[in-house]
Amino acid sequence: MPEDAGITGFQLFLRTIPYNLYAILTLVMVLYICISNFDFGLMKKHERNAANGDLFTSGAEEFENVAQDEISSKGKVIDLVLPVLVLIGSAVGAMIYTGYLGGADNVVDAFAGCDAEISLICATLITVIFMLILYIPRGVVSFKSYASSLPEGFKLMVPAVTILIFAWTLKGITDALGLAELVGSVVDANTSASFIIPAIMFAVAIFLAFSTGTSWGTFAILVPIVVPMFAGQNMEMMIISVSAVLAGAVCGDHISPISDTTVMSSAGAQCNHINHVSTQMQYAAVVAIVCVFGYLFAGLVKVWWLSTGVSIIALLIVLTIMKKINADKPEDAGKNTEAVNA
Repeated sequence: MPEDAGITGFQLFLRTIPYNLYAILTLVMVLYICISNFDFGLMKKHERNAANGDLFTSGAEEFENVAQDEISSKGKVIDLVLPVLVLIGSAVGAMIYTGYLGGADNVVDAFAGCDAEISLICATLITVIFMLILYIPRGVVSFKSYASSLPEGFKLMVPAVTILIFAWTLKGITDALGLAELVGSVVDANTSASFIIPAIMFAVAIFLAFSTGTSWGTFAILVPIVVPMFAGQNMEMMIISVSAVLAGAVCGDHISPISDTTVMSSAGAQCNHINHVSTQMQYAAVVAIVCVFGYLFAGLVKVWWLSTGVSIIALLIVLTIMKKINADKPEDAGKNTEAVNA
């Protein structure tokens, strides 16, 4: 964080949570759909076909010869949950410890001033050793399988590390060119139009995350550009803009066909990947459109509870209208029956 920002990185993160409209509105939409049993678009077609016995609609052939993974009879749910809890606990503990070593005198300052790199490395090593002690003596996995999984894990991290390297390189270039100062001066010269910055950054973050398939890489690229725009001048607009970047990056990662989370979701559920992307994209698009309106409104009023409340109401109105329009359409039962029989 710039020295003149007037806020620490951890405090900034906490204050962006109420403005993270995509996450909040997505949860609201999920509850609405579950309670009202409302589907639309391609998802409605897939749900209807699944109810009639066609679980895949298309792309079922890729799962015909899929072999079932061997499952250890000695494995338990605790073998999955406990290492995650140890990782989180050791990471939090290491962050607090390094923060106090840096001169902090309370927990909040310790988090804000921690050495994240050292903390995460220590937490990873502690968790790896803990899993070795947890799995090997009980025979959950063999030592050979455990050891071979380590390089495989490193391979999975190569794309993420590469994206971060490029993001840091881009940040260095933008700092050297003074891009943040240039954008900040433009915003200062056009303060009346600065309320559109959060909506613009939300859209840019969606495009970047969708194209790269990573939300974290998008954070690393856009947050260092957004923060200096308002640092030391308009803290609330800085918080809203950073939150818009976080929300847009998550949205783009959510609908990206090359995102690791999207690929893992479709693979874990054994559904056709393109079907998974195309069905969830329509739902995410509804939330994203309402978010653009929400960030325009937030840029005007700069009050989190009012912005979030109006956005939730707008989403509920949109979904109610869509449900009514969808209910008024006649069901094309003949085509669906033909599709199932085909």
